[in-house]
Amino acid sequence: MRFALAVLLTLLSLGQALAQSPPPATSTPLRYGGDSTSGAPYTFKDPADPDITVGFEVDIMTQLGIEIGRKTVFVQNDWSNLIPGLNAGLYDAVINGLEITAAHQAAADFSIPYYVTFGQIVIRRGDADVPDIAALRGKSVGTLKSSQMEYVLRSFGGIDVRSYEEEIDAYSDLKLKRIDATVMDFPIAVYYAQPDRELQFTGAPVGRIEYGIAVKKGGNPQLLAQINTGLSQMIQDGEMRKILDRWGIWTPMMAQFTGDARPMQAQPDAYNHFVEATQPQGWQAQLERYMRFMPQLLWAAVMTMEISILAMFIAVGLGATLALCRVYGGVWLDRLAQVYIEVVRGTPLLIQVLFIYYGLPKIGIQLDPFIAGVLALGLNYAAYEAENYRAGLLAIPRHQMEAAIALNMTERQSLRHVVIPQAARIVLPPTTNDFISLIKDSSLVSVISLVELTKTYELISTTYYDYFGTGLLVAGMYLLLGLPFVRLAKWAERHVSRGMTRTTK
Repeated sequence: MRFALAVLLTLLSLGQALAQSPPPATSTPLRYGGDSTSGAPYTFKDPADPDITVGFEVDIMTQLGIEIGRKTVFVQNDWSNLIPGLNAGLYDAVINGLEITAAHQAAADFSIPYYVTFGQIVIRRGDADVPDIAALRGKSVGTLKSSQMEYVLRSFGGIDVRSYEEEIDAYSDLKLKRIDATVMDFPIAVYYAQPDRELQFTGAPVGRIEYGIAVKKGGNPQLLAQINTGLSQMIQDGEMRKILDRWGIWTPMMAQFTGDARPMQAQPDAYNHFVEATQPQGWQAQLERYMRFMPQLLWAAVMTMEISILAMFIAVGLGATLALCRVYGGVWLDRLAQVYIEVVRGTPLLIQVLFIYYGLPKIGIQLDPFIAGVLALGLNYAAYEAENYRAGLLAIPRHQMEAAIALNMTERQSLRHVVIPQAARIVLPPTTNDFISLIKDSSLVSVISLVELTKTYELISTTYYDYFGTGLLVAGMYLLLGLPFVRLAKWAERHVSRGMTRTTK
């Protein structure tokens, strides 16, 4: 009896301990958003293996997941749309070099800083040193668009600030003497300027930058508390220091912030790996690198064609319906169709893509990125197809419809068997041309986290600092995708014109 009672008490205490223990890492995944085209060392594709996403922020999130007992899952999105994606519920948090500023805090809640750094001035090697930001007055200076350093430079005054979407473009312009200097976050300068023999660091640190993990504004205080607890633990037990040392970006500001004045705790293996993998190589090694891209590019090409074909089906179906409404639908249907066509053709396609994906969730309509991209392209091109088809219908003489009705056909039968087949012959060539345009315009869906051919080009080119060779490769793939349809358009033009040209004697 005593033994049974002891066993029962042991089981009860074990159950209580299990109830109080942290949840297993597989319980609820922590989905975090980032942009793998944002460049090293934040979140980027491994130069040695483009299928792997790496970066010091990836390592931070992996360790954070261990600290709070949750598996972490990376979700790709365009950098400029990370906060809208957070508000739309695409992921739980965002980590991608987001500065903790008043403007950012108005849009999202931020964790405690996980990294503290500064702006680094970079000039061409051999140019006169620039001691501080004041010495940049009267000079043209490049920086990242929408970054804290851009705000600092513009607020200082007297500096010709040039904003760039990609950091490597700024450093390229600096080497080409299009600008006089750059000021960007220290980690960016370490990875893109420090290894370059044509560039050099100069001057005192510019400003103070704090990076934080963003969560939805007022949406999840428990998650924010978990993240803060995990980050604090990582700082206290030295895991954060090891990660930053591995990537070679530990700073005196970070030492002051954490109180960690110890020497280096880990070798900069990640930094050395990046430098070795991205160094200029001979043509044979470069060719091997391009061959490694091919599986990634082929999958992206498949995605591009899937989006384009499905969108064209929507465009043809809806466009034909709108054209029939305009020509044979009566006054009200004609006006409704005309309003749709003018609104869609009068607004940019990019705005429509962003509205469908990020705007509709505000009214409870949340779409998968693939569906949203297909729908946006299809609805846009339907307006243009409608006008093509309307022109085709109006090109058929009115008396043919009257003759068909006189032969005891209904108006619907006359359209189906007499008017539409003839109009289809006329509109087939422009429809084929529109599909070729649609394939190229499908690149716009990359802004809503779809990784198609253009987005893949950005991923690869920012990783290897190679817009030229990779650009030629991707342009060639677009050409190969569109070439069959160019041939089809030419064949259609010859086919529909057969018997329609008059011969002279």
